[in-house]
Amino acid sequence: MKLRILHIPLFCLGVAVAAQVGAANPTLSELFLEVDSAVVEIATVQQVVADQGPARRVSAGSLGSGFLISADGQIMTAAHVVQVADQLSVRFVTGDVVTARVVASDPGSDVALIKVETVPAGITPATLGDSDSAKIGDEVFVIGAPFGIAHSLTVGYISGRRTPDQLFGGFEKVELLQTDAAINEGNSGGPMFNMRGEAIGIVSHILSSSGGFQGIGFVITSNIAKHLLLDDPTPWTGLKGVVVEGPLARALNIPQKAGMLVESVAAGSPASALGLQPGKLKAQIAGQSLTLGGDIILAVNGIFIGSPDFSRRIGDSVRALTGDDRLVLRVLRDGDMIELSKPASVLGFDR
Repeated sequence: MKLRILHIPLFCLGVAVAAQVGAANPTLSELFLEVDSAVVEIATVQQVVADQGPARRVSAGSLGSGFLISADGQIMTAAHVVQVADQLSVRFVTGDVVTARVVASDPGSDVALIKVETVPAGITPATLGDSDSAKIGDEVFVIGAPFGIAHSLTVGYISGRRTPDQLFGGFEKVELLQTDAAINEGNSGGPMFNMRGEAIGIVSHILSSSGGFQGIGFVITSNIAKHLLLDDPTPWTGLKGVVVEGPLARALNIPQKAGMLVESVAAGSPASALGLQPGKLKAQIAGQSLTLGGDIILAVNGIFIGSPDFSRRIGDSVRALTGDDRLVLRVLRDGDMIELSKPASVLGFDR
């Protein structure tokens, strides 16, 4: 019996393999169509200190991004997008605009969870991926509203894993994913997806000397966001503050190592219910932009600002409050030390 040798052209094998790979790995266009409906625009209105004229606060609008993670209306975004918003609305890809409220926020990690009461028909929530499995060199893509141009797609790679203390102050020591996918104003809070269409991060910040994107963007990992917003939620306070210490603390007559300068307070927020007073005057001190004239928080539930690991300890203390447990703040106001206190139930921390 003669053996028959079949000569199969190599280009045919190539076509067969490519077809199998294409079936297993969707194209970027297909992935975009699959996940885009989960991405939303977030519009906020908040009070800011007027740039000109006498010291006064005026309403100002801003725009960010976010992404739906559940059918009941939960949306992840960046804390700095919504932290001191007086009004909050979400625009879906369908054009529907729905009011929203903040339910959890951790400014130290720049992650927040907001919720809408209704989700338009046909919107599919995003799937949260395991950010620990992401590797440097993995291809990723970002969807958001840079400069208000909604549902814009940019593509890049994971450039590194960083901690904020390597880059800029004011953040907890959480892990960031660095990317060269283009990120601009309006992208904040939007999702970064892997090539399986899973959200593995929330867009946070860029490093730039021009104010625009220069190839270095940072994303809070999905695992950090899941822990702080879903597993062990951090209650929203509606407070924007900055920790001051050293020579600046002494110049402000703070009677301890450090204090938290209250710059903004959202209307209807727990911080507002406590009676915290925001700053009234913009100032540049040692190259830092500050809003002065407001309260300075010295301690929260007996934990002093500036003490070892104070931020984590205060967060744990606030998360543990329920019912009639009281949140107690020691505050420096106009040179006098006062105490502000309310039960957790009044502040909405036990919802």
